This record gives sequence, structure tokens and C-alpha cells, in this order.
Amino acid sequence: MTTKNDELSLPVAATHLMKGVVYRDANPMPWRHVTGLLPQVRDYVATLGLTVVIDEAEGYAFLRSQARDDEDGESPIPRLVPRRALSFHVSLLLALLRKKLAEFDASNADTRLVLTRQQIVDLCAIFLPTTTSEARLIDLIDAHIAKVVELGFLRRLDDAGTTYEVRRIIKAFVDAQWLADFDARLTEYAAELGVAR
Repeated sequence: MTTKNDELSLPVAATHLMKGVVYRDANPMPWRHVTGLLPQVRDYVATLGLTVVIDEAEGYAFLRSQARDDEDGESPIPRLVPRRALSFHVSLLLALLRKKLAEFDASNADTRLVLTRQQIVDLCAIFLPTTTSEARLIDLIDAHIAKVVELGFLRRLDDAGTTYEVRRIIKAFVDAQWLADFDARLTEYAAELGVAR
């Protein structure tokens, strides 16, 4: 016999997804509701023009707007999940973190990629103009790191902000095609700066 605590709730699952990414490790209770009611959750959010993206192996789920084709002449449902335009430097940091995660996965059995703030600064520094002072450069990179944390692709592991975990959800947003396109632009940018890649 199931108790009240064992019952799964569609409102709990849908509400947590509407608020953002649901991680198995960080949100075990909402994760259980989402995975236990996945067909119902998919049907429910589809009425809002959304689809559930879930990776059970990596342990995350989130909502994405459904692809639209307006061939029938009707206007699409307004977008609930906003698109965010990212600055070049935030895109650069995402691409560098994604590449670092791919390298880590290829050579490591561990599931968590943890980087220090200094390692992230070192990743970015070679692609930023050398005309600025080192303190200004660090402040600039810290602002980009903060934005990536806000977007949910990095997680601070300490209050001082000296270590970060690269969240595996970055793989869902920065796929191989995006990375290849960005890598081509990055090569051009590096050539303009005179940076060897």
C-alpha cells in the first residue's frame, strides 16, 4: 500500500520544470516526480508549446520550446522559454568548457569535472586582448564566469568561488555542430589576435 509521501504529483513535476533544470543529484524529490510521470508531464507541457528534454544517464531534465512550422498560416504559441542572446565571451567560455568536458570524458572515468577559478581564467585569457591590465582581465573573466553560473552551466562548489563543477547539461546546449561552427569562428578570431591555436 502506498502512503501519501509515495504518490507522484504532476503539479510538482511540471512546476519544478517550469522553474528551471531539474537535476537528479540536487533535486531528488522533483526528479522522482518527473521521471515517474514522464508521459503525463510530456502531454501537459505540450499544451503549452513545450517539450521535456531528459537525459537519465546524465541526470537532468528541462523544458525547451517545441520547433514550429508556420506553413498553415496560424501564429505560433508565444514562447514561454525565452531565447537568450549570449555575448561572444560568454559563448567562448561555454565552448571552452564544453571542449574541456569532452576531453575529460575521453580520458577519465569520473563523472564530475571540477575546475578551479584559475584554470577557467587560464582557458579564457589567451583569447582576450592583452592590452588590458591583468586585474581588469581577471574581473572581466569573473563576470563571464558569473553569467555562466547564472545560466546553470557551472556550479560553485565553495562560497569563495574558487572551484566550480561543469554541469553536464552543457552537452545538451553546446552540441557537436554548435561547437564546430563556433570553433571555426574561434580560429578566425584567434588569427585576428595573433594567437596560435
